[in-house]
Amino acid sequence: MGQTHDARELDTLQFHELTAADVMERVIQSAHQRTKGDVLASMMIEGFGGVPIVDDGHRLVGLVTEFDLLAALDSGKRLDDLAAHDVMTCEPMRVTPHTDVRTVMHVLQTNHFIRVPVVDGEGTLVGIVARRDVLRGYLSSKAG
Repeated sequence: MGQTHDARELDTLQFHELTAADVMERVIQSAHQRTKGDVLASMMIEGFGGVPIVDDGHRLVGLVTEFDLLAALDSGKRLDDLAAHDVMTCEPMRVTPHTDVRTVMHVLQTNHFIRVPVVDGEGTLVGIVARRDVLRGYLSSKAG
């Protein structure tokens, strides 16, 4: 299990020493299972290609992506008639804050993901790691 590093010390670490906590985005938008599809689409237009879906305890229960909404539209559905629970991927792939950056890269690459949610031991959503965050971590660290 890796340790979380202070953001100010990333430039002293080798890239392979980084964890998901070192590179994840901590301020993220999420929605609930009852959030309407058109609201989710609006969130995505603001730059979020996927929206984590959480329960009332902020535990990750699903993920809605642009692909999910496009599939609904392609099947003739109206987004304002749908809720997140109608189109979300339940129990999506996730990592923990202690997941090492190489494993995060493997999860992203193997599954052709743009981003992956980060949850703590209770399943609570604590962040998200996008491919660009890994690249930023590489550039901020010693590239070893």
